[in-house]
Amino acid sequence: MTEVVWQTDLEGLPAPRRGKVRDVYDLGSELLIVACDRISAYDHVLHPGIPGKGKILSQLTNFWFDQFADRVPNHLIAVDVSEFPEALRPHFETLRGRAVLVRKAEVVPFECVARGYLAGSGYREYVDTGEICGIPLPPGLRRADPLPQPIFTPATKAESGHDENVSFDVMCDRAGEELSRRLREITLDLYEAGAQRAAEHDVILADTKFEFGRIDAEIVLIDEVLTPDSSRFWERDQWEPGTEPASLDKQYVRNWLDDCGWDHESEPPLLPEKVVLGTLNRYVEAFQRMTGRDPEL
Repeated sequence: MTEVVWQTDLEGLPAPRRGKVRDVYDLGSELLIVACDRISAYDHVLHPGIPGKGKILSQLTNFWFDQFADRVPNHLIAVDVSEFPEALRPHFETLRGRAVLVRKAEVVPFECVARGYLAGSGYREYVDTGEICGIPLPPGLRRADPLPQPIFTPATKAESGHDENVSFDVMCDRAGEELSRRLREITLDLYEAGAQRAAEHDVILADTKFEFGRIDAEIVLIDEVLTPDSSRFWERDQWEPGTEPASLDKQYVRNWLDDCGWDHESEPPLLPEKVVLGTLNRYVEAFQRMTGRDPEL
């Protein structure tokens, strides 16, 4: 098993800003984003890490950036360490396969979520209100049922704590109607394209979230794209509405946390080896299904 890269502290570079799973280095006009092997759930970073997870997510995101390049521009400058600035070359082995050099963007402060199936927070909201983010849905839907058509359900971005689902009207009020409508259009287009590719490989893309920024007033796709951290991938041959589908994503970890007796507030328990390996195997399989090749670990 490959070694876990929990965090990076690259000599000769400014101290990084650490997110839940990424280390971000400000290089002036550019950013170096390093996907580490940390994993988070329920607003907690869990221990131990998942070996190679950062490489899987970074390489899968790069695959989707390439797939979607004719639909929306992105913030990538380079994904090959050999093309990085000379100052980064001493860190070749640390960065290889898990780091990207990107343009700085003005980040849109909303998660752009597309849902094609009833799951997660959307399912819980539907049970309570019959709606998701102000969008009425037909009565009688079950967990994991397909929606009549994919829907756009934005959420506020939180540095810590929960992202909050909001209505499209709230997004328009805060981000502007023209930008919000364009982001809704792009989000649903990318979801449909991703769902089609997933279906070709016997996977259901139940929902996913995208992040966008603006560079010189142009909308660009940023951060991670259609990964097991940001999406729900279900095994089509095991999908049965009314039940929790078998997944190739982080839901496997959430399910274990739900079943182990943890209160979701105190320090989370250590992930047992079987959960670490089970998570890694699911992430690798998701990568293989979507790309048709193995990740570089």
